[in-house]
Amino acid sequence: MKEMDVRYQNQGNYQLLCITTKEQKELHIGAWANRHRQYLKQHHRIRYYNLLTSERLYPYLAKIEEQAQTIFSQLVKSFAKKENVTEKLKADNYMLWVRKMNNIRNRAMEIVDSEVIFV
Repeated sequence: MKEMDVRYQNQGNYQLLCITTKEQKELHIGAWANRHRQYLKQHHRIRYYNLLTSERLYPYLAKIEEQAQTIFSQLVKSFAKKENVTEKLKADNYMLWVRKMNNIRNRAMEIVDSEVIFV
């Protein structure tokens, strides 16, 4: 059997295995992916560390970012169309347009959070 280069680090009374991974290429991880990463770290630690040690975490997070951004954009467009929030409203009554758009964006964020980020 081939000799493996194994290192341990003392942590109190225990010796823990030091695990290193290959350097992964940098991918764009945006706000949605960071929120999902924090959720995994806090609530699904085994899944998070499995993805991290198998070097699949960042490609996975990049897909989550893309999916969340796409769903968010589609939801905002469809809600705005359904509620008749147009450029004409923006020109006529800017503050009403801002209120409605903020409401639409908040609802879209809640939907993306519940269906993509916190699953």
